[in-house]
Amino acid sequence: MRIDAYADPGTPDRRGGWRYLAWLVRRQWPRCLAGAVLASVWMVLLAATPYLMARAVDHGLEPGDLGALAGWTGAMVAVGGVNAWLGMMRHRTMTKVRMDANFRTVKVVVAHATRLGAALRAQVGTGEVVTIGVGDVQTISGSLTAVGPGVGAVAAYATVGGLMLSVSTRLALVVLLGVPLLAVALGPLMGRLQGRETEYRERQSVLTARIGDLAGGLRVLNGLGGKGLVADAFRRDSGRLREQGYRVGAVTSWIQALGMGLPMLFLALVTWMGARLAAQGRISVGELVSVYGYVVALGWPVAFLIEMGHQLSRGVVAARRVVAFLRLEPAPDEGTREAPAEPSALHDPTSGVRILPGRLTALVTTHPSDATDILDRLARYTPSDATWGDIPLADIPLPQIRSRILVAAPEADLFAGPLSNVIGDEETPVRGAGSVDLRLRRVGATSHNAAADAEQRTGADEWAKLTAAIHAAAAEDIVRALPDGLETPIEAQARNLSGGQRQRVRLARALLTDPEVLLTAEPTSALDAHTEATVADRLKRARKGRTTVLAATSPLLLDRADVVHHLVDGKVAATGTHRELLDTEPGYRALVARDADDGEPAEEGDRAR
Repeated sequence: MRIDAYADPGTPDRRGGWRYLAWLVRRQWPRCLAGAVLASVWMVLLAATPYLMARAVDHGLEPGDLGALAGWTGAMVAVGGVNAWLGMMRHRTMTKVRMDANFRTVKVVVAHATRLGAALRAQVGTGEVVTIGVGDVQTISGSLTAVGPGVGAVAAYATVGGLMLSVSTRLALVVLLGVPLLAVALGPLMGRLQGRETEYRERQSVLTARIGDLAGGLRVLNGLGGKGLVADAFRRDSGRLREQGYRVGAVTSWIQALGMGLPMLFLALVTWMGARLAAQGRISVGELVSVYGYVVALGWPVAFLIEMGHQLSRGVVAARRVVAFLRLEPAPDEGTREAPAEPSALHDPTSGVRILPGRLTALVTTHPSDATDILDRLARYTPSDATWGDIPLADIPLPQIRSRILVAAPEADLFAGPLSNVIGDEETPVRGAGSVDLRLRRVGATSHNAAADAEQRTGADEWAKLTAAIHAAAAEDIVRALPDGLETPIEAQARNLSGGQRQRVRLARALLTDPEVLLTAEPTSALDAHTEATVADRLKRARKGRTTVLAATSPLLLDRADVVHHLVDGKVAATGTHRELLDTEPGYRALVARDADDGEPAEEGDRAR
């Protein structure tokens, strides 16, 4: 049964941690059943070895029957060979169980994060998501590897008990009662481990979120002189997490110590009792050997049962965290009316902003958060009375809005991968990406196959769109500067690019989607004046006939806008062209004229590293 990392993972059971683990088992029950059967046969054959050894001693060695001795010895060799193969297959099967649980959990978590969309950040911290993706997924998948060996351990335990009954009822009772007593001894520790593990995971997620915040804001902290203060706070929090980790480790060490020590005491007791019975002549020498072998063989099932309890205790804690995440729900979408069929005006009554279709509109405000709030309302990322045409945005199904209105956030995430994938997607064909020449190339040799020709035309169209978006964002120099062009690997958040380069990559990505309505804030704030002017000209041409809204204070962008709204305290104070407002609005002129003659870069972050 092959693992398909891209198949539908199914609908997870969100009623609790144990139920989620049971769902993972049900989704691959044939594989889990195979693992249980293989583990059961493997452990039973481990217990069968002492039985064969006892027969070799009693029927071959003691009476001097070399034929019987050779027969029983051959049987032990054959059982050992079969068991070696079974052990390999058991391990391979349980590895597949672990990987299936890993991929399935990752898929349901990522799918749910995508479903939450913009509501994700409002309901859960970044550290929580990272901790689930990095730690909890691995813990859950690891806990499922105990399923097969756990079932096998029970089967082997019952088998050894039955074999011991054939030797001595007293010894069998000791063996059969030993494991329940062991469970009673370890039960409270398992419960304590769950509590300590839960607290540790919660602290870990908080600290992980803080690490992400520090990594993103380290430059700002340096500028404000607050790096040392934040470092001290982080050091204290990490110290608390370390202490909590020690407490988890202390409980784990007791579980492991008792798991190793108690079976040894158990072994010593049964061996002593068996030796006394042999000395009294109540069991044979071969049976004494088998008793010792049974108890040694019983060490494997006991160890697996203890490991299963340990792994499941940790796994259910991690599963509860995954279930808590899967229970999060996005804001209810009660829209039932169809979006306007034709491009229509967007109106925000709160601010008075009206966005006419097909125009390049700019929002100018002293407080950037005011403009960001307007963009969020116009895209229905926050509740409002905004309308699209004469229809309230709240009445339109959210998928229709998302498919036609795009907010290009200034700090939108950039994922790791080739630059072509960062800007486009994995399906975007790249031809000659290592070259600095971005002109459209032939996709392939002439083909007489219609399907191949259609595929080539599709590839050419996608390539043309990609190069057009890069050109509109004035990002050709980025591609030329990289060693492998569009195939150059980009780090997460494009850390190997400068601030201005990242800004243009984000803009190219937004332009490639070619939305009906594009809303963006300060798309050129990190660019020098020359590059900014180029972007402004190309952006206006690329978005001709499409609705574009820019929140900016740069005169180079504002001069290209068809309409400029000057906002004061979040309300429209004046509307006109950039030059009209410069002549008639002193407040507007004071806000934007500071950059009017500035030919230097606003930030030295747009030089290729």
